[in-house]
Amino acid sequence: MNALQVLLTICRRILLRTSFAVALGIGLPASTQASDQAELNSAPFPASDITLVVPFGEGGATDVLFRAIAEQAQTYLEVPVTPINMPGNGATLGSQFVKEAPADGYTLLGSHQTIDLAYFAGFADYYHDAFAPVALLTRTVNIPATYAGHSVTQASQIATMVEQQPGELLFGMIPHSTDHLFWLQFFEQTGISIDDVQFVHYPDTGAQVVALLGGELDFAMLNLPSASQLFKAGALTPLGVASETRLSALPQVPTLMEQGVELVNTTDRGLFAPLDTPPERLARLAGAFEQALAQPSLVHTLQHIHGSGVDFRPREAYGRYLDEQYQQLKALAEAVSFER
Repeated sequence: MNALQVLLTICRRILLRTSFAVALGIGLPASTQASDQAELNSAPFPASDITLVVPFGEGGATDVLFRAIAEQAQTYLEVPVTPINMPGNGATLGSQFVKEAPADGYTLLGSHQTIDLAYFAGFADYYHDAFAPVALLTRTVNIPATYAGHSVTQASQIATMVEQQPGELLFGMIPHSTDHLFWLQFFEQTGISIDDVQFVHYPDTGAQVVALLGGELDFAMLNLPSASQLFKAGALTPLGVASETRLSALPQVPTLMEQGVELVNTTDRGLFAPLDTPPERLARLAGAFEQALAQPSLVHTLQHIHGSGVDFRPREAYGRYLDEQYQQLKALAEAVSFER
C-alpha cells in the first residue's frame, strides 16, 4: 500500500466517523453511545492495516527507527504496519492529522519531545495530553556534527570559532524541535550568545544532512540513524556524543562531557494514538511493539548501529513519563528562552 492509498484509507475512516457523528455525542442518548463503544471494543483488532504517521521526512532518525521497529512489530500484530511520512509545519502537520483521526487504533503517531516543545514555543495549541500514549520505545543519543574538512573537529572548539566569527556561523535546526533545544542548551553551557550565531530552519534532519554535505551549514545536531554511514565514510564529522559514555559505533569520538561541556541529550521516541482509543487496543499495540523490541537482532541494530537504547514503557508508565518530562521541558524551555 503506497502513501496515497494509506491517506485515502484514513480519509474513508474519517468520513465514516463523520457520518455517524451523533454516535460521538451529538443528539444520541448515552445508552446509544455506550452501545457503539461496546461494539468497537468487541470487534477483532487489528483487522486491517495500521498506519504509522512519521511527522518528519524520509531518512531522518525518526523515520529510520520507526520503520525498523514497525517492520518487526507487524509480525506480532499479524497485519501490515505502514509508515507514512507527513512532514511540515515543524512536525505539527503529522501530529495534528493523527490527533483528528478516528480513535480506533488504526492510525498512530511516531514522535518525541517535539510535541511538547511545539506547544512551549507557541507553535501548537496542544501537547502530549491531546493523545493517548501507547508506549515509549527508544532513546537516541544526539551528536553535533559538521562537514568534512571544517576547521572545527570537536564540539569544545565551537565557542572559540563563534567568538572569532560572530554572526557568521550557521547552525541548522528544526524550529521548536529537539535539535533547536539542544543548541540552546549547548550555547548556554559553552557561553555562546544566541545573538552571535545564525539559525537556519529546516523541515527535518534529512534536509540538514543534505545541507551539511553541500557545505551550506557549519553545524547540525545529528545522530547515528541519520548519519552513521556518512560518519563512517568521512563525509561528515561527529564533534562529540551527548551521552555519559562513548558510543560503541563511534568509540573514537569523545563525549561532550569529556570535552568539558556538561550536556547529556537524547531524543526519546514513542507511539501515540488519538485520544479515547480503547485501552484494550492500546494494550494490544503496546504488546506487539514490546515483543518486537525483545528481538536480539533488532536490539543490536538499535544500540550498535543507530546509537539508540531500548527503553520500553507501556502506556500507563509512558503517560507518567510524559507528564514528568513535560515539567522538565517546561522548566528548561523557560530557562533558555525557548520560543517561536
